[in-house]
Formats: sequence, C-alpha cells, structure tokens
Amino acid sequence: MRLPYEVDADDPHAPPLGLIVLQTDETIEPEFARYFADHPSPLYVSRVPSGLEVTTHTLSDMADELTRAASLLPGPRDYAVVGYGCTSGSAVIGAAEVERLVKAGCRAKAVTNPLTAAVAACRDKGISRLALLSPYIEDVNIPLIEAFATEGIEFAAVATFDEAVEERVVRISHRSVVEAACKVGADKGIEGVFMSCTNLRTYDAIGEVGARLGRPALSSNQALAWHMSKLAELGR
Repeated sequence: MRLPYEVDADDPHAPPLGLIVLQTDETIEPEFARYFADHPSPLYVSRVPSGLEVTTHTLSDMADELTRAASLLPGPRDYAVVGYGCTSGSAVIGAAEVERLVKAGCRAKAVTNPLTAAVAACRDKGISRLALLSPYIEDVNIPLIEAFATEGIEFAAVATFDEAVEERVVRISHRSVVEAACKVGADKGIEGVFMSCTNLRTYDAIGEVGARLGRPALSSNQALAWHMSKLAELGR
C-alpha cells in the first residue's frame, strides 16, 4: 500500500552547519555536541582521510581530499558555515585555499577553521600576545606560529608535548593539559593561552586554566565552535 505524505520546508532561520573532521580525530565531535547542544541549526559531519601521524607532509596531503570530503556533506542544502577541523592543517594548506577547496565541494556561505577562528577570537578579546600549548612536533608547530604572526599575533611562550601519533594525542590527560597550559601561560606579560589541536581534549580544561591564570584560555575546538556560531548568526 502506497500512502501519501507531506514535505516540510527547511527552516530558513536555522540553516545547517557543516564540519569536516579528520579521520583520526576522536575529540572534536563529542566536544562539538556539547558546544552546539542548544544551537537551533543542525550540524552535519563529514570526514577527510588523514595520516596516523601528524607531519607537514600528512597535513598538506589533506588538500587533495578536502573537496571530496565537503561533497559528502548532505546535499543539496545551503550551509550557513562549514568548518574544517584542523588547526595545523589550516596553517600548512592556508586558510584561503581551505575555503576554496571546501566551497568546490558544497554550497557554503562561509568557511572557517580553527586558526582563522582563533585569530578572530583574539581580535574580539583584544589579545595580541599569547602562549601556545601544542601536542605536536616542532616541524608542525613552526608553520602554525608563522601563520599567527602574519595576523599580528605573537606567541611569546611555546610548550609542546612533542607527540606526532594521533591516538596518543587524544589520550593526553585532562590534568596534563591543565598543568601544561598553566605553566606555559604563567608569564605576566602574556595576555592569554591558546591550546592548539582539535584532537586535544580541552572542553573541560578551558575554565580551569582561565581561572588559575586570570586571563583568557582559548582552544581550537572552542574557537572554531564560537566562530561558526558567529558566522551562522551573521548569515541568517
């Protein structure tokens, strides 16, 4: 028996959001579920192939797959904003190229990434001198530091866990993240701390770090979620 049905129109006041997640990332989706728990727009996720280790080579290789990953987001929706969930990948590939590649695969009004989002958050808070906590090796940290510098943001102190293997990055403990962020951000001349990497678990660390240091604590996932929400609001 074939039955008739009606079709609902998409809510124009809640255009969808898209997120492109690294294949190896275990953190950004559960953290985004918390950040966007009360957001009116649906959030759709696609994944992009990524290496088991994070190097400048594996990061640059993602550029070849970004358009296809974007094309796997549900169509034919018009996305208010699509986020590419890789801070160091955005530094290596370049924010403008990331935007071009994502828009080639889906209909997105805006595209952002954790690097662009963190810069926007710093400008919103009037911050230009940060401490950086990164899980990654030096070769990955260098282009990230340089990318922030071109935007007028200096990393006055840098600390790293010097870890290239993603499955270990995601399991760095809450206590290790908090203690490391507070240590690197202890200098009184530093205006805030940025905890880089979408696979580093920072949701519960941000408040504790900020309270202990008495200055803003930012992270890749927190900044990206904030910027996507802001861009989505502007696009309505």
